[in-house]
Amino acid sequence: MTQEQPTISRPPTSSELILDRSFRALARGLASLIVVVMVLLVCLIAIQASPAIRGYGLSFVSGTTWNAGKEQFGILPEIWGTLYSSLLGVALGSLFGVAVAIFLTEDFIPPWLQDLFKHIVNLLAAIPSVVYGLWGIFVVIPTIRPPCNWLHDHLGWIPIFGTPLLSVGMLPAAAVLAIMVLPTVSAISRDALASVNPRLREAAYGLGATRWEAIRTVIVPTASRGIYGSIILGFGRALGETMALAMLVGSTSTISWSLFSPGNTLAALLANRFPEAASPMELGVLMYAALVLLALTLIVNVLGELILMRGTAAAAPAR
Repeated sequence: MTQEQPTISRPPTSSELILDRSFRALARGLASLIVVVMVLLVCLIAIQASPAIRGYGLSFVSGTTWNAGKEQFGILPEIWGTLYSSLLGVALGSLFGVAVAIFLTEDFIPPWLQDLFKHIVNLLAAIPSVVYGLWGIFVVIPTIRPPCNWLHDHLGWIPIFGTPLLSVGMLPAAAVLAIMVLPTVSAISRDALASVNPRLREAAYGLGATRWEAIRTVIVPTASRGIYGSIILGFGRALGETMALAMLVGSTSTISWSLFSPGNTLAALLANRFPEAASPMELGVLMYAALVLLALTLIVNVLGELILMRGTAAAAPAR
């Protein structure tokens, strides 16, 4: 009986070299195309916003009045509303998203039920934004209005409860936004938790840790980088969310700490004002607002990456 000869490595053929070089060139070209598209997008928005930038300068960012008739434009309340609603929504969505990810990866339920819940959570991302807005109007607001008004009546001296919830406001918008970012946070956190080396779990159990102690002290810290990435992606989704917030936040240019007061966001401002833009100057200031939203998203992602790099460096063992 003849023995199989071991496979001997060989140099690549000319056709394989051509294929490899072609694939590398295609990958570089597509990566460069993404950068070119982003640069063109920013340049086109900046060109259309240039009259407003020259006319208003930084006072547009610090102004608080939006009056198209008098050509007075300011977006500071919209910047505040964008950051405030996004932070509230991501905080709630991250809390529930990480909890769902832990529940679906740590064998709390049978595998077939895990798959069912995974599909249900993933389907939340397929629901249109306007449907979330309608759900918020007809379900969320009537449900939370009585307890919110009770909080205002009894704890109204606290700034975050200082305004009664009449119809729309920051809290309903943030609650709906939390549901919208939950699939992103849950899916990526679930992958991060599932990729933790099983030997770490076994070592924790071998040292006498309970399941919750192993999750809290070993598994979640090990997967923290992926969990952090899911929160950053969820925050990016929240910053650009338009229709649901346009329907729920109130479209009022006010700056308030109250969870129940109406407000506005940059994306909702663009969605509501663009159809009514009657002059070239108003169109220019709207493009200026779009440029500010783009810059805000970029700054948030850069700061998140810097925080991630510092956390990774701090967690690295000293040599």
